[in-house]
Amino acid sequence: MSTTQNDFFKSNVLGHPSGLFVIFFTEMWERFSYYGMRALLVMFFTAALMDGGWGWPREYAYAIFGTYTSLVYLSTFLGGYLADKKIGFRWAVVIGASLMTLGHGCMALESSFFIYLGLTLLVFGSGFFKPNMTSMISELYKDHPEKKDGAYTIFYMGVNAGAFFGILLCGYLGEKVGWSWGFGLAGIFMFFGLVQFWLAQDIFGEVGKKPLGTKFTATDTHTSDDKLNPFTPLQLTMAGIAGFLGFAWALNDPISKISEGKYNLFSFSVGSLSGSNIAIITALFLFLLLVAIRLPKYTKEVGDRMLAVLFFCIITIFFWAIFEQSPSSLTIFAKDYTNRVLTGGAGLTFKIVNSMMTLIPLGVITWVLALLFKQTFARYSWSNIVLSFSFVIIWGISLWMLYTEFMQDITEVPASWFGVLNSLFIITLAPLFSKWWESKYNPNANGKYAIGMLLLALGMAFVAIGAGSIPVGAKTASVSMIWLILVYLFHTMGELCVSPVSLSYVSKLVPGRMIAFMFGIYYLAIAIGMKLAGVFGEISESIAAEKGISYFFWMLTFIALGMSVFAIVFRPVVRKLMHGVN
Repeated sequence: MSTTQNDFFKSNVLGHPSGLFVIFFTEMWERFSYYGMRALLVMFFTAALMDGGWGWPREYAYAIFGTYTSLVYLSTFLGGYLADKKIGFRWAVVIGASLMTLGHGCMALESSFFIYLGLTLLVFGSGFFKPNMTSMISELYKDHPEKKDGAYTIFYMGVNAGAFFGILLCGYLGEKVGWSWGFGLAGIFMFFGLVQFWLAQDIFGEVGKKPLGTKFTATDTHTSDDKLNPFTPLQLTMAGIAGFLGFAWALNDPISKISEGKYNLFSFSVGSLSGSNIAIITALFLFLLLVAIRLPKYTKEVGDRMLAVLFFCIITIFFWAIFEQSPSSLTIFAKDYTNRVLTGGAGLTFKIVNSMMTLIPLGVITWVLALLFKQTFARYSWSNIVLSFSFVIIWGISLWMLYTEFMQDITEVPASWFGVLNSLFIITLAPLFSKWWESKYNPNANGKYAIGMLLLALGMAFVAIGAGSIPVGAKTASVSMIWLILVYLFHTMGELCVSPVSLSYVSKLVPGRMIAFMFGIYYLAIAIGMKLAGVFGEISESIAAEKGISYFFWMLTFIALGMSVFAIVFRPVVRKLMHGVN
């Protein structure tokens, strides 16, 4: 029995359709798997062979990590297009979840072939999955737009709950028991998410069954003289060449390093410029030329607003390039340069705090599960049973982890543990920032970006100060954990200023018919930022060897501070370009 559009709110949990919570738990397990695996990746590659890792130099690990995370965002173009035009949101989610389940399973085998195959499957799986869960929510609330903000807030909590438990549990198993256990656990819960979604899919009625033809159907509220500006064959060729060169450059970076130059797509050079640099400079030139050709063909208002979006994209690139040091250089800093051994009262305090951090959120989400169970068990019993069974396993692993830690006299905090602070701080601080945005003190777009980059700079300044005592070239140290805690606190506040509002500004600044294209530009900016994060991680090694790891963190501090000033200085210009959009 299918649900029609008007029936969605008849079965509700916390005032929202039960279907939203099926999406909530599906997304939660997907984020569990993604962040759980991601927390281990760099450490696995750099761990010594005797510890079960691959013993790679850190530069290799940063290179492949940057390429992997950037391709995850680039793959959304393919997944979004196929969902819109060919298969619909629902099948895209199923295909994506299936590919990711297989990907995590491959990584649990740990051999070279299966690790690379696993990463490839995860990239394409994320591309199918990532853009289409939010699209389903949008369709689910099409007749109730006043409820949409609340729906996305609930969904965002599911995202962060999954990230929190994924990093906590996969990270613990990977570091304490074995890498395969961490990678494997990520795959198990991705599988649970897939099965419970599949068994409950009738709860969505017709939503997501068929392609819509276009994902974004927002009404165009901009000037009536907006004119269509289709891509010419020459412009499409330019975009294709730029995209191919950028993709090839991102893929070639880790391949050429790991093979030590044996496999290199850009082995040539022209003067002092390497082939790799020529490729990326050419791609950037073609992109800027394409923008310069197209912008004058729009009305002035539309062209100006597109320039404002591009301005925000530039800041976005540097935000994510610095923020995403979390699973790379900051995780290595936690692993090799931070004192993570606690004894006596400090160890007991950590155990109590960690127990509360684990059990309270798990209890709250289990309560939400019970509410969903009450509403939907009669019609979707097998989906509920699978979901309940997954929570039995989560509770079992969590209690076992906490019991094991309490039985030890000396507590060694896993290096991956610090990553859970981001999700914890988001869940804690998001309501406060939401109140700020609704108050009379709500900053404008440039203000939010400037504050976000300033908070990012402050976070990096803290770890730079903490690393100040580490000698140049040192491979290990014993810095206090407080510096990393402060980093994640300030970086999370920066994220709350930038990430949630960015897509809102894109949707406000361009006509409805162009939203898909400009969202693509925005996700391209994030992909570039992710790859740049890997590049920053790579150069951290040479900088640490020559000038010290503190110098590297100070460098990122001043880049973030510079972008904050950049946002403030150009505030009048951008405000004019936005033509009254707040």
